Amino acid sequence: MLGHELDIEFWNEKLRNLSPAEIIDWALKLSDNRLVTTSFGVYSAVLLSTITKHDKDIKVIWCDTLYNEPDTYKHAEGLIERYNLNIHKYQPLKPKHEIDATIGLPGVDDESHSLFSEVVKLEPFKRALNEHQPEIWFTNIRDRKTELRSKKDILSLSKEGILKVSPFYYWDDDALDRLIEKKKLPKNVNYFDPVKALDNRECGIHLQ
Repeated sequence: MLGHELDIEFWNEKLRNLSPAEIIDWALKLSDNRLVTTSFGVYSAVLLSTITKHDKDIKVIWCDTLYNEPDTYKHAEGLIERYNLNIHKYQPLKPKHEIDATIGLPGVDDESHSLFSEVVKLEPFKRALNEHQPEIWFTNIRDRKTELRSKKDILSLSKEGILKVSPFYYWDDDALDRLIEKKKLPKNVNYFDPVKALDNRECGIHLQ
């Protein structure tokens, strides 16, 4: 796998002071087999607007949990149209009414939470990876949001050995808000992740 061929520690030091656009340019030269994931969350427009300037046809993987707020679906529709996204949408294999009836919407401390996470987010995401088999996975994870993410960096490896590239890893909310204002990008302020539930919890996909 590509990720195992790179000296990730070396390249993280090299990329640390580059702009997100420069990081993306560098990563795109490594392989044509790439994708970007999005939940159409709060700052989703930042990464999607940036990466599509460099690769307008990049595969955009959206794992829709079926539990998004109406504003998120509207936000997604707007970005898909605005950037003509090459969207690949994955949803749970079970319909929402069946999930509600058999698992419900458990809290993070409920014993059913892990099963809920698997059904609505992890299984669809694993299915997406199996179908596309990427070498490069662009993400919008950032530092300090969770204990796990603070142990990562601009470059990291998934469990499968996929090279994960997070161009905005060291950007905080204030920096992203300034960029959104400058570029007049939409912000999904009403985003809710039923798996994550709390801002400092990991959503599950980035445990992969």
